[in-house]
Amino acid sequence: MNTYKIAVIPGDGTGPEVIAEGVKVLESASRRFGFGLDFTWYDYGGERYLRTGEVLPDGALEELKQYKAIYLGAIGNPKVKPGILEKGILLALRFGLDQYINLRPVILYPGVDTPLKDKGPEDIDFVVVRENTEGLYAGAGGILKKGTLDEVAIQESINTRKGVERCIRFAFDYCRRRNKGKKVTLCGKTNVLTYAFDLWERTFYEVAREYPDITTEYAHVDATCMWMVKNPACFDVIVTDNLFGDIITDLGAMIQGGMGIAAGGNLNPEGVSMFEPIGGSAPKYTGKGVINPLAAICAGQMMLDYLGETEAAKAVEDAVKKTVSHDLKSMSAGKMGHTTSEVGDLVAGYIRG
Repeated sequence: MNTYKIAVIPGDGTGPEVIAEGVKVLESASRRFGFGLDFTWYDYGGERYLRTGEVLPDGALEELKQYKAIYLGAIGNPKVKPGILEKGILLALRFGLDQYINLRPVILYPGVDTPLKDKGPEDIDFVVVRENTEGLYAGAGGILKKGTLDEVAIQESINTRKGVERCIRFAFDYCRRRNKGKKVTLCGKTNVLTYAFDLWERTFYEVAREYPDITTEYAHVDATCMWMVKNPACFDVIVTDNLFGDIITDLGAMIQGGMGIAAGGNLNPEGVSMFEPIGGSAPKYTGKGVINPLAAICAGQMMLDYLGETEAAKAVEDAVKKTVSHDLKSMSAGKMGHTTSEVGDLVAGYIRG
């Protein structure tokens, strides 16, 4: 029997609540499909930082490299200045573990409402592949003469051939495995960002020659946003840089029904990957048992697929679909008609059969 070592970081706010339900569902799947999950829990987050002044302890990255995957709740504490936890934990993990792909499925499940008029599950089913370790988020730049009338702020976008190519190649490989629309769209801004996206566009079409079975197209990021609203069915796999990916995936979360159902993966296909719900820590709902755990459960489903437990992953996804179709009144916190724990019980129950 395969047993997978998983590092669990429940995080802040409602993170521990949704991760508890995710673990419940994962354990239900592991029992049904005959594999083991060995969870180790870490208290990285706002409370630890307030208590110790430490975000990630020395040696944390090396320790986390021993695991098959990381299961993350949410990071964010209103008592901590913005940026400290995000840079000290989230970005530190993504960069330190070279999780160079952010993978975001945008799928509307039957029974989930979308704000898009006359659109249904047949229209909203695509994936965004976001470069995750370069671009404007690389942290290059600085400030001169801060606080004066002569202040200068510079933020530079770092794009390497290696980083761009491995992201684009992943998108084509993923599109081939997904085997649906068989199309990859490069999302950029070639008419303004002429240096960075010259590199992206040249690399995109060079790599595309190795995938003759896949159709390619290019779209400016503003046009991409427009078409995600007007005609989302035109997309299959979108590949883009770090900043644009950050923006369009939040739009994607809204059209698939909101943050309560949106999950993502930070992938290093050659190393340790991390899976998380897209929504934040939602501190105002902490401890009330009303937060929607489905995004965390879907993140667990993505983790199972990444681990190669494809049957179990499909069972979790099918159970989520049944739950939203038959049992929930809404995806919104406090309006589901069930508590957080009850939603986890419903999904786990469908998996057991």
